[in-house]
Amino acid sequence: MQKLEIKGGRKISGTIVISGSKNATLPILASTILTNKKIIITNAPILRDVETMVDLLSTIGSTIKLNKKEKKIEIFNQKTLKTFAPYHLLKTMRAGVLVLGPLLAKYGMAKVSLPGGCAIGPRPINLHLDALKKMGANIKIKNGYIVASAKKGLKGCFIKFPKISVGATENILIASCFAKGKTKLRNCALEPEVQDLINFLKKLGCKISRVGKRSIDVTGVEKLKPITYRVIFDRIEAGTYIIAAALTNGRLKITNIDPKVMSTEINLLHKMGVKIIRKKNYVIVSCPKKLKSIHTMTKPYPGLPTDLQAQIMVLMTKAEGISTIRETIFENRFMHVSELRRMGAHIEIRGNKAKIIGKSKLNGAELMATDLRASVSLVLAGLVASNKTIVNRIYHLDRGYENIETKLSNCGAQIRRLK
Repeated sequence: MQKLEIKGGRKISGTIVISGSKNATLPILASTILTNKKIIITNAPILRDVETMVDLLSTIGSTIKLNKKEKKIEIFNQKTLKTFAPYHLLKTMRAGVLVLGPLLAKYGMAKVSLPGGCAIGPRPINLHLDALKKMGANIKIKNGYIVASAKKGLKGCFIKFPKISVGATENILIASCFAKGKTKLRNCALEPEVQDLINFLKKLGCKISRVGKRSIDVTGVEKLKPITYRVIFDRIEAGTYIIAAALTNGRLKITNIDPKVMSTEINLLHKMGVKIIRKKNYVIVSCPKKLKSIHTMTKPYPGLPTDLQAQIMVLMTKAEGISTIRETIFENRFMHVSELRRMGAHIEIRGNKAKIIGKSKLNGAELMATDLRASVSLVLAGLVASNKTIVNRIYHLDRGYENIETKLSNCGAQIRRLK
């Protein structure tokens, strides 16, 4: 099993080009099930989850090509697709369930394995299923599979999500594009990746309009167009490298981004004392000698993303005084804390709130990654820790960070992959 070895104490300085967003690419790939026209997706990140989604689409009959060198995916569904998405392809990737909506909308049936992914608490898919039932689907859970049918097709209706969910918003948004009549979606997620999906679907020929802050109306269509589309940048990867520069007192230029999309994260880090110069498509990051403590919480966009919680916690260990961070999106998302404590971090957990006592001296240790974002927080801690850190189970990391050891070592980090 592969692992990362990090020798801490080096400044991260130089330039890092941010990859395309995994969380935008996956729903866009799922939505291509709707069309039999040629689709080209550019700026695609070459990550394990993206490759798994490509394998899934190929398995159900899509003609799909992933060009790793050009970061490009070509899709051409020339024949009728199968409506069965097997367990072995969904067990490691929660986003696999996003094929449910488009398969049901286009073919009137789908058998999709219940999803896997990160072990960060229960993320029930009842929001997806309840919405599809309202649209006329008959759904049963049988032997670990979602078995769905809509013999007369899906019908547009009014759907108010009981809680904000990115996955449910995306799945129902895609399905609505081929439903009969108008679908009114309320209490939708607003994440930039959801907006990127909307932009893609509109370019494809779908009729979608934002009619309020968290309100989206979709009118079903029957024909779509061939398109080429560039995926949005990965704001979580960008935030992670901003924190890496701040932690190590480095100076980093982070390019291929839109800083406006990251205003919340940038403003929070600025309050902690991180210096961030914003330009049109890049930022320059540097750090003062003292970082300030802060009290914050994760929230749906435009709030602080839960996917940056673990990384910000590492930065808090280096701040003056006591910081707190409350996790409001997922249960069980403090799994990195026990490993950070083993490195010398002073962190107390009460329910969904973490209290971080600053100015901790972190020491290298052998660590175990538990999920994608937890694993990258351990890498960040290793960059600033004394001695050597080993991070095991980095297959989690490979699901969401493209060439992380190359990008960091090119900017001065002493980091290498071990087999």
